[in-house]
Amino acid sequence: MNRMPRLFQPNLSGITAGWAVALVVVMGLLWRPHPAWGESLRVAVASNFNHAMTALVEAFEKQSDHQVIPVYGSTGKHFAQIHHGAPFELFLAADIKRPRLLEKSGEGISQSRFTYAIGRLALWSPEAHTVTSGGGVLETGHFRYLALANPKLAPYGLAAREVLEQRGIWSSLRGRLVRGENIGQAFQFVKSGNAQLGFVALAQIQHPGQPLSGSHWLVPASLHTPLEQQGILLKESPGGRALIDFIQGEKGRAIIQAHGYGVP
Repeated sequence: MNRMPRLFQPNLSGITAGWAVALVVVMGLLWRPHPAWGESLRVAVASNFNHAMTALVEAFEKQSDHQVIPVYGSTGKHFAQIHHGAPFELFLAADIKRPRLLEKSGEGISQSRFTYAIGRLALWSPEAHTVTSGGGVLETGHFRYLALANPKLAPYGLAAREVLEQRGIWSSLRGRLVRGENIGQAFQFVKSGNAQLGFVALAQIQHPGQPLSGSHWLVPASLHTPLEQQGILLKESPGGRALIDFIQGEKGRAIIQAHGYGVP
């Protein structure tokens, strides 16, 4: 058998050792725990919580490697999307009904449901003196259109309907109601002047460090179903758990309160 002359035999020992060291370094980088890189979290958020969520996300991302992608909309519509497989990691609803149903059906993580805010309903007009204490303008009818969120989709819309029913004017005003798909759209109807006044979330007109614009009546909570807003984790993830902990922590609670909500 012919052998390669020793002069031409490669010495692989040094090369192998070098590659082994490089391989160890590369594998060490590749096998870093995933949370250290952070996660992108898609969060379905009730429209009324827009401003508060923007502030929460900004504060959370400053102290975390995780990125939050909030998607705003009506609670009813989000619920339907989640039920049909929409890729959300967390759901921040405007009620307790939908998170409870998701937990019961197994579409939400068991025992992850939590109350993150207590909402307040307000009757608001951008014009000064239009809405007075007690909301008497509802009976006088000195307006053309009244905006509210769709009661079938949005808890704030259902609360508004309950207020009008208690005052005995729901039926008489039905021809003058402008329904938004969610409370965000109802607010835009009023802000744009397409409706002279409307039922909105207090958080939409109350911003930290700014005076309230226009005129409003803060609806007594006793006149409607409590606007307890709950969240639920839809997919188990370190990022989702970290965001929930932040929302329920001291910083998160302070931000939520500053935007016109109560906290549990």
